[in-house]
Amino acid sequence: MHNSPQGPRSDSPAPVAESGPHLSHGLKQRHLSMIALGGVIGAGLFVGSGAGIAAAGPSIIVAYVLSGALVMLVMRMLGEMSAAHPASGSFSVHAERAMGPWAGFTVGWVFWVLLSVGVGAEAIGAASVMTGWFPDTSGWMWAALFMVIFAVTNLTAVGNFGEFEFWFATLKVVAITVFLLIGVLAITGLLPGTDAPGATNLTGHGGFMPNGSEGLIVGLLTSVFAYGGLETVTIAAAESENPVQGVAKAVKTAMWRIAIFYIGSMAVIVTLVPWNDPEVKEKGPYVAVLDWLNIPGAGRVMDVVVLIALLSAMNANIYGASRIAYSLAGRGEGPKALARTFGRGVPRAAVLATAFFGFVTTLLSYWWPDTVFAWLLNIIGAAFLVVWIFIAVAQLRTRRVLERESPEKLVVRMWLFPVLTWVALIGMFAILVLMAKEHDTRVQLFSTAGLTVALAAIGYVRQRRRQA
Repeated sequence: MHNSPQGPRSDSPAPVAESGPHLSHGLKQRHLSMIALGGVIGAGLFVGSGAGIAAAGPSIIVAYVLSGALVMLVMRMLGEMSAAHPASGSFSVHAERAMGPWAGFTVGWVFWVLLSVGVGAEAIGAASVMTGWFPDTSGWMWAALFMVIFAVTNLTAVGNFGEFEFWFATLKVVAITVFLLIGVLAITGLLPGTDAPGATNLTGHGGFMPNGSEGLIVGLLTSVFAYGGLETVTIAAAESENPVQGVAKAVKTAMWRIAIFYIGSMAVIVTLVPWNDPEVKEKGPYVAVLDWLNIPGAGRVMDVVVLIALLSAMNANIYGASRIAYSLAGRGEGPKALARTFGRGVPRAAVLATAFFGFVTTLLSYWWPDTVFAWLLNIIGAAFLVVWIFIAVAQLRTRRVLERESPEKLVVRMWLFPVLTWVALIGMFAILVLMAKEHDTRVQLFSTAGLTVALAAIGYVRQRRRQA
């Protein structure tokens, strides 16, 4: 069923219905809880954070505190809307309700491209780990194998996706918890064979902010994108046994998860090893710490953890992208075939389309790594910020209506509304300005802006045609 040809009124969100056969509710609460818990632990945290530490030094802690606070606000806003109106399209549906079909179309397809390219990038990363272990094998074969495994997983039943993510997330949580425990023991001098470092690494080697504000800015930009993907839990909630309770619980625990896993990790790392140690960037900060502590087999252990994180992200991205595509198609904002469900309420066409696009992305990385593939990576460089901005604007417009018409649906409430929503928006635009100033991120910003503007134009034209 298509949306009403009339655009949304200025004072009330337009009703939005995801039509066609409904998705199943095969995700149990334990699945959703662990998806929420493990979803914040990605390969970017284990490996990508090294670049941020190399740029910001110990002040990377401040960068992660700032970006973490922003992400907490975004998740709170998204949680408020998702608890009030659970939908497989999540923020795409909320944007359409608040601003019109063009907004849902734009943010939905931006997110689909982001996740689909991410699937390919993660397959490449996982393949590189495998070829390191088995040097006589080809990377594209491993990438294809992983793509097939997770496509099949997502084609059968949503419970299979949930089960994979449950165990992936469990392993990631155990790994980072053990790392933090070892780190704290080393910092306090309680780990056998080590001496407490004190503040030597925090204040030495050029001070707490060795590269000044410029380094902090680079660290901030790096940390912001490490948080990408948290939105998937609100998509998954729509297929859980109790969507409202699931979203509320996941969002309310986001604060301590971010604080412990991200900010806690950065504090342990820069306290234990010099920020300018080449191994921090070359091997990854976690391996550098474990090597410094003479933990045997640290490199191999972290290779396994990184592989798990990459495979988990692949699985979650195929799932999230397929549900967004299904939702868009069901609302008349995409090919009708993608709105069809089979078997146990699985949108198989949407899963196959996502997996196919991801595999093509993988092939492009081998065929044209410096041209087409690089361009694809650039167009998704600032995509998370685009999604977050749409979430914030949608929440600003939706909250007033909920308070007036359905206050009982405000199971999750944004803190200090509307002040903190505006603070978050200002923070997002400040990051965009910083990206425009930095040479390395400027191309990403403009490429993502080009994709967003093109999709917005298409969405607006489609909306006007319906109204005609």
